[in-house]
Amino acid sequence: MASPTNTHDIFLENPYETHPSLTPLEAEVLWEYAKLAQHVKLMTHKMRMLQEEPDKKMLARLRVLEKKMGLVLTLFKASVWGVINEQAVPDASDSYDIDDSDNTIRR
Repeated sequence: MASPTNTHDIFLENPYETHPSLTPLEAEVLWEYAKLAQHVKLMTHKMRMLQEEPDKKMLARLRVLEKKMGLVLTLFKASVWGVINEQAVPDASDSYDIDDSDNTIRR
């Protein structure tokens, strides 16, 4: 397969149309495959660039969100603790009938 010297030339002209052993339809199909392959190469290159250098704006947004979620978690814990503390503690003396004549050891 012919390899173009400039990557953008593949999108402008069909390098296979002048090949003597190809029909016009075969040349068109090969050109579409070549353009698809070039798109995949460009996308792979851009994905590698994104992977190597994280998006600074996205990191800043995620840090702000992380701080907010930490605040929400702290407030949630405080509200749960407040609800637990507001519940009335049952009086232990009301639940047991204490008999003074009973000599059983209680722990």
